[in-house]
Amino acid sequence: MVVILVLVADQILKIWVKTHMYLGEEYHISEMLGLGNWFILHFTENNGMAFGLELGGNAGKLFLSSFRILAVGVIGWYLYYKIKKKANMGFVICLSLIFAGAMGNIIDSAFYGMVFSVSDYQVATLMPAEGGYGGFLFGRVVDMFYFPVIEGHFPNWFPFWTNESFI
Repeated sequence: MVVILVLVADQILKIWVKTHMYLGEEYHISEMLGLGNWFILHFTENNGMAFGLELGGNAGKLFLSSFRILAVGVIGWYLYYKIKKKANMGFVICLSLIFAGAMGNIIDSAFYGMVFSVSDYQVATLMPAEGGYGGFLFGRVVDMFYFPVIEGHFPNWFPFWTNESFI
């Protein structure tokens, strides 16, 4: 049930973000609620994997998408195994959240390129007449949650980015 609820909420929010926000636009949610500046809804798209890293060209994108599907299969099997073994409910819920997030990223990667127009400097259109921006497994993953909880400067002895600020 956790997986279904999170996956549905994830996709609804991602579709809203793509059809109502342009790349880089953000809403300071916690600030709007008078709770500081620790939760921001910031629209970005990830064409590759963690931290925007990409593998070379179309072959890399297909490899990454295939790996995601394989990894989700393994996570799904492990989740099923842990549920059958009556594992700790907290662990099962955490694993379910990871599984739902990974499934959401696969949906983005597999289908968003086919059903959305490009989001580069405009709000995307769902089911554009001219077709989407990419084929099956060539979509971009929508990322939107930004939690700037640590802010500082890299120290002088750091090998690169010396004295640069970070969030």
